[in-house]
Amino acid sequence: MERDRREFLKIGGISVLGLSALPVFQALAQEQGPRYKPDPKALKGAQWAMIVDMKKCWEQQEKRQCKDCILACHKTHNVPDIPDPKREIKWIWLEEYKHAFPDQAHEYAPEKVKESPFMLLCNHCTNPPCVRVCPTKATFKRSQDGIVMMDFHRCIGCRYCMAGCPYGARSFNWGDPRPYLKTEDINMTYPTRRKGVVEKCTFCYERIDEGLPPACVEACPVKALIFGDVTDPQSEVRKILSRHYSLRRKIELGTGPNVYYLI
Repeated sequence: MERDRREFLKIGGISVLGLSALPVFQALAQEQGPRYKPDPKALKGAQWAMIVDMKKCWEQQEKRQCKDCILACHKTHNVPDIPDPKREIKWIWLEEYKHAFPDQAHEYAPEKVKESPFMLLCNHCTNPPCVRVCPTKATFKRSQDGIVMMDFHRCIGCRYCMAGCPYGARSFNWGDPRPYLKTEDINMTYPTRRKGVVEKCTFCYERIDEGLPPACVEACPVKALIFGDVTDPQSEVRKILSRHYSLRRKIELGTGPNVYYLI
């Protein structure tokens, strides 16, 4: 019996008796290799980016106060609707020009631009400061496509990422967000969060991995949101950017934001 036990606890030449070796599960994981294989239908891109055509967006908002992209995003990702502005959770939101572009706002800007709200979200920066400051790597950047991710289970709620993000793109759950979700509206394919966790837009990585565009892009009735690989000269986003002048938020910081605005 004791001999069998010793043989069972020895895997791949790694002894796990005492405290001097790797755990059994780690040895098994090393032998088996990664179990995850990307779906062959997944969208491919070296650096995903989004264009927000504010002219189209403003026209639609004037017609019927359109918030289809916000509603689609928040429903898809179980974002709670918390009425207290100090505790609100937001993945996509509307903001005034002077707050969205404080470095470019001035008194001579067109009235239309100054008075109209801008659609904001995580910029999925090329050089994301939030990734550098996260002590647990709960915030990380996907090497294959540049999406700045959130691992809700690894987040310890230190909020260093919130301090590091210059765009205010992250929200902190000061309390349990689940009571603010309607049971009938919960998306069972996406995890809900808990108290003490930071969250933000993830460019709908779970949809991209299934060959689908982000929920906000799909929901926009006037195609004001354009999504694609900014490194591909043949992509729609590159073609649009080559034909139109665009703005990005706080580019002087060197973060390399990948959300572009047409005005």
